[in-house]
Amino acid sequence: MMMHRFRLFTKFSRILPRIHSGIPYVRHSQDAHFFMRHSKPFPCEHVLETNITMSRVSFRLSTTAEVLDESPSQFDLLPFIESTLHDFEGPHHRWFNKVEDADKLWKRDGIFLVLSGTFMDDTSESGWNSVMLEKVKYLQQRYSGVQVIGFQSCNSFNSSAVETSLSQILMNEYITFPILLSTKTFDKITDQAQFVIFKDFKSPYRCYDTDVDIGIMERAVKELLQNSEKPTKMKAFDWTWVKPSEVIKEPCISSLLKNFVLYFPGCISVDEKGDRLFLSDINHHRIVIFDSSGKFLDCIGSSPGFEDGEFETAKLSRPAGSFYNEAEDCLYFLDSENHAVRKADMQRRVLETLYPASIPEKKPISLWSEIISMLWVKGDDSAKPEEINSRTFLFPWHLLRSSNDDLLVINRSFETLWTIDPQSGGIKNITKGSSKIMEICGEPIMEKTSLLKDIPPGWLKKHDDANYVSSLASFKDYVVICDPVGHRVLKFNKGSGVMSRFNFSSFGILGLPYWVTPNLERVNLIGQGLTGCHIDHIQSFNLLPGHVDIQLNVDIPEDTEMVEPLQEGCLWRQARGSAIVFSGAEDILASSKEIGVAQQWYDELDNLTFSTPDEEPSDEEESTVDNMKEGGICIDCAIDTSPGTSEVIIYAALYLRLKGDSQSKLGSREKIVARIAHILNPVWAEKNGRPDPGIKMLLESERNLEELVFMKPLHVRLKFECGDHPKADNSKDIILTDSSIDVNVSLAKL
Repeated sequence: MMMHRFRLFTKFSRILPRIHSGIPYVRHSQDAHFFMRHSKPFPCEHVLETNITMSRVSFRLSTTAEVLDESPSQFDLLPFIESTLHDFEGPHHRWFNKVEDADKLWKRDGIFLVLSGTFMDDTSESGWNSVMLEKVKYLQQRYSGVQVIGFQSCNSFNSSAVETSLSQILMNEYITFPILLSTKTFDKITDQAQFVIFKDFKSPYRCYDTDVDIGIMERAVKELLQNSEKPTKMKAFDWTWVKPSEVIKEPCISSLLKNFVLYFPGCISVDEKGDRLFLSDINHHRIVIFDSSGKFLDCIGSSPGFEDGEFETAKLSRPAGSFYNEAEDCLYFLDSENHAVRKADMQRRVLETLYPASIPEKKPISLWSEIISMLWVKGDDSAKPEEINSRTFLFPWHLLRSSNDDLLVINRSFETLWTIDPQSGGIKNITKGSSKIMEICGEPIMEKTSLLKDIPPGWLKKHDDANYVSSLASFKDYVVICDPVGHRVLKFNKGSGVMSRFNFSSFGILGLPYWVTPNLERVNLIGQGLTGCHIDHIQSFNLLPGHVDIQLNVDIPEDTEMVEPLQEGCLWRQARGSAIVFSGAEDILASSKEIGVAQQWYDELDNLTFSTPDEEPSDEEESTVDNMKEGGICIDCAIDTSPGTSEVIIYAALYLRLKGDSQSKLGSREKIVARIAHILNPVWAEKNGRPDPGIKMLLESERNLEELVFMKPLHVRLKFECGDHPKADNSKDIILTDSSIDVNVSLAKL
């Protein structure tokens, strides 16, 4: 009984404040997790540290001591976050922008950076604090060992309004870290936006307010990394030839939005003489070039990343503002997430990086070193990038040209201006503050925003005019306007006062989107295809080795129609194992022949078996795409097989739209958008139990749904098992066999 009373007294005493040498402190068990805050907001240089000992917890401040708020609720945030790491949703929380089966990615004993109270801040015009997000995103890019979390307290995390608002922030700011929504309150931690940096969910930790210099945050992160058992190296983004080793992270927002022709088109520039418009298709990581009729002419960028080269292979990450230099026939644009200025030579179709300047690479000492340098990440352990601060070139967005041809680069929050020499690529000057920026750039900004006076009220959302600096341009008799919310480009006729849209065509120029097809290396490493990759049709065949003609009959959903015939640029065919593809684009054919040593051996064997000295290449062997059929399309593919197993992989991008009568049958806008979402991703609602977040965003855009064109990915895998060649009567010669198969693929039930 005495022992029981003693235990009760011990538990009760834990919540009582004690006084020791005139300093208030709280006693707690050694393995408890704390989070302590001032009763007043910290200035940016104030840092709160705690040191846990066996007997007590003492608090040390970097500035003069103040009275501590002793409310028990203030200790709950860190343990609460830790308890939710592996639970996607609970009674008081829900993770947003987090893949449900990615729980193992968390490391409880790692370093965490929490951004709190900034995702639903109604005090800012945009609804969130872009400056804070930029700081966190850059630290996330620079330090791979830091796990970033967003935290937001709200009344209901299942509200459609909350989900729509967060989806809009994720799309606009391109947030890749997860956000924890909670109905619990944690004292003053959610009263204002702030940063929290800690390790192992224990002390010591740092707390900063919104005005903290990013260099101070970096030093806190580096200090924790240095104290780790396995410190993580800093990523250096100063050279274009440093390729990231991990897969590029992207927000988990909506498959509905990603499969539109344009995804957050935010910036545009024009070549009026050449009848060209250069549109930054920002969240598709590319710049599309089209003419006044909407016909696609070219595309810069193939996938997210940072790599110079030809337009088809170059990599970008959220290109933003641009301008066309007619004298050089070059397009200058800002590579926002790569913190770079890029230059596209339109004549040579080559992309280069103007800023930051690349460092010459050391010449490989051997052929093997050269091969390794092409396949793996290059790095210099001796490279020590400078610490970042408030003047560092971060997330450029607007690009203007000064009277003396300098490049004027402004970040999205209009807080920093960098003046760059276009010849050397060096920064000549840095200006801080929106008022000083307007003194320097006021004339070109006013020239751009003056176009707004002709636009009738109601077409544009109410924003500061500066937000439209890069999203509109004068082109012939029109004012061209980017509509990132509706994912379209509008044109306003100055003479007639009519607002219309561009009717895009020639989608084959865009190629096969990077998110549809996996890398060749990943295709061959995983026998059954990529994990989580949707396959529309799988079929197996037992055939004799030889030539096989394949005809794919694809039935599209009944209430849809193809916008235009399927172009070769929207197709990808690849053979694995003992087969080789003979139909498809030449570059795809060349890459499929070089997959591996075994494939090359089979290719040589096929050439010896199926060709004769007098054989001449014919036009019939070239890859073709049949015309559309009623209710679908036909795709031809020809392969040669050898004894053994093989697989043919076919990807296609089908550009569809709903039929007019289908829209009238569906009736309401909600049902029309829901139907499109179901066609693009039929398993979303079943898996997540809620509609795609892009539905509400599309409805709020007030876009005319009759004009909506969307891309439906097609993924087909055909497996072949081929025995030995049949022998002739003399038992020496082999018999060549030709086969043809029809494969019926139905998307009609979607």
